[in-house]
Amino acid sequence: MKNLFEDFDPISSKQWKQKIQFELNGSEYNKTLVWNSPEDIMVKPFYHKDEFEGAAPIFTKASEFRICQNIFVHNLEKSILRAIDSINRGAESIRFSIEDENTDVTKLLESLPLDKVTIYFNLSFISIDFIKKIEAITKKEKKTIIFCNLDPISQLAKEGNWFVTNEKNNFETLSLISETTKNLSIIGINSGLYQNAGANMVQQIAYSLGQANEYFNKIANIKKPMVFEVSVGTNYFFEIAKLRALRQLFNLIAKEYNHNLDCHLLVSPTKRNKTVYDYNVNMLRTTTECMSAILGGADAIANLPYDAIYHKDNEFGDRIARNQLLVLKHESYFDKVNNPADGSYYIENLTHQLAEKALNLFKDIEANGGFLKQLNEGIIQRKIQESADKEQKLFDTGKEVLLGTNKYPNKNDKMKDDIELYPFVKIKPRKTLITPIIEKRLAEQVEYDRIKEEK
Repeated sequence: MKNLFEDFDPISSKQWKQKIQFELNGSEYNKTLVWNSPEDIMVKPFYHKDEFEGAAPIFTKASEFRICQNIFVHNLEKSILRAIDSINRGAESIRFSIEDENTDVTKLLESLPLDKVTIYFNLSFISIDFIKKIEAITKKEKKTIIFCNLDPISQLAKEGNWFVTNEKNNFETLSLISETTKNLSIIGINSGLYQNAGANMVQQIAYSLGQANEYFNKIANIKKPMVFEVSVGTNYFFEIAKLRALRQLFNLIAKEYNHNLDCHLLVSPTKRNKTVYDYNVNMLRTTTECMSAILGGADAIANLPYDAIYHKDNEFGDRIARNQLLVLKHESYFDKVNNPADGSYYIENLTHQLAEKALNLFKDIEANGGFLKQLNEGIIQRKIQESADKEQKLFDTGKEVLLGTNKYPNKNDKMKDDIELYPFVKIKPRKTLITPIIEKRLAEQVEYDRIKEEK
């Protein structure tokens, strides 16, 4: 069969640019159509084959992403019922957050169909005995896949203190857990902390890799995949590229430690751009963010309910969040194609640039003593705050838009009596080893002022 495109002469990127410049009627091409991102990436109006550097060496399985349900375990019986109900309604994995070390984790796990779902644990403590109980379950249930996501570095970064006393004790405990477990993935990296605190994408990738490198250096023979718990925002194509670049760079660094397992990406929408007022817009934000996560190669996605920042966990919010993913997976055919970003010169270009800039920042961190050293010295916190301040200024001046908040707000919208959770930064006076990294939403000050003025 004749190729119809052979009837047309190929057009180079130079010819396209000349044509665009002509149509601009004297306006300057670079000032009119090229914009600069917070990561210092120049975004062009078009991308062409003759500038293509080649596809990034990444294989993403969009068809295999799992729908994850977040459950905070306070009442064990209610958590079990909620987990079973979520599974029956389409959840394919569960992420349990547990603060109490005395929680009966054996009963929790034995109550679930472990052959059907993947389990994640986010623990507010580090305990060998607790992990041993989980390991015992995996010996009985051979098909069980459990990720424990132990992350003492993120505990230090977020809270300002280690799980237990000092750095040495934390890593000794983590090493002992690694040596005594065979079936569990034990190391997680809370990459979402940096995004929710206002770090740009290059920083998010580099700081996450810096953490991973600390674990490779301090924990011998890591036998299972590392989990990166990543947050994504609404910069659609950039977020796709961010996940791809993170996976690419992790594999590059892991090979230096003879670690040949791919990382595991558990992705959630960011809290940073979510709002209390005109809260239904949050559903639009989380939908595009989940789409970026799928196309970027997330292994699992835990959606954020539209009311998560001001309501306690509730059945309606959870159901809507879960259904968004079910629609994307089973009705929008997002599960039908692997490597969906292949062939997009734009996404490939973004992936290359983010990977290159993040790798340079990672190398700079390592050359100056490593991630933990810079965290202890406050350098990481300062750099994140600088990025956050720049983004906050864009929001405050209306250049970064959150519909219904700093543009087209509904002045008749009242939220004061509907708030169950305090949606602003909480100040907890306490003695800390370092200055913690604080998560903060862009709209907090605007919303705080509006709530105070409500009658």
